[in-house]
Amino acid sequence: MFLASLHRELLLVWRRPAEIINPLFFFVMVCSLFPLAVSPRPALLASIAPGIVWVAALLAVLLSSESLFRQDHDSGALEQMLVAPQSLYLAALAKMLAHWLLTGLPLVAIAPVLAYMLHLPASGYTALFVGLLLGTPVLTAVAAIGAALTVGLRNAGVLLALLVLPLYVPVLVFGAGVVIYAVDGLATDGVLALLAAMAIAAWTLAPAAVAAGLRISSGN
Repeated sequence: MFLASLHRELLLVWRRPAEIINPLFFFVMVCSLFPLAVSPRPALLASIAPGIVWVAALLAVLLSSESLFRQDHDSGALEQMLVAPQSLYLAALAKMLAHWLLTGLPLVAIAPVLAYMLHLPASGYTALFVGLLLGTPVLTAVAAIGAALTVGLRNAGVLLALLVLPLYVPVLVFGAGVVIYAVDGLATDGVLALLAAMAIAAWTLAPAAVAAGLRISSGN
């Protein structure tokens, strides 16, 4: 049932290429505009590159999450999911995984290129890549909870941001911090372990929270 749900979600997202391209384009544009707005000096850009990349990735995931359950809600498929005998936990997990594979994973793949553009030292590339690989699933899981709670509302983008952004702070702090540690030559194992623990906890608990949020939003 999980594999069938995952195949369905991947197929639906793949048929809407704008949902894949828009977050990636937004991510690239935000990182590209920072040198124009701040300063093109390599030393300055290198010092703020981890924060730039992580904030841009955070906002890109948030941008793409508003429509996570919107189409299912508008088409009536969400109501069928709620009354189906199959586990809503697995359906929510499949939805989250499909969203991360086609939205979060491309951000992780292109991040080192943008870090190079921002003059991040070579010692920070691995920490940035691994940190985003562990952190973006947490961003997706938290965004999915917010999207489930606001799926029944029109123009819920602002409310979704208010719900989700405070919960993003720990991931942002540890994610950018591990890159700074790596650049400074400090040990990064502890911070990466924390990010891994957050990812495991998020993907274990978030599907249940998403299922409860969908039932609350739909009045079931």
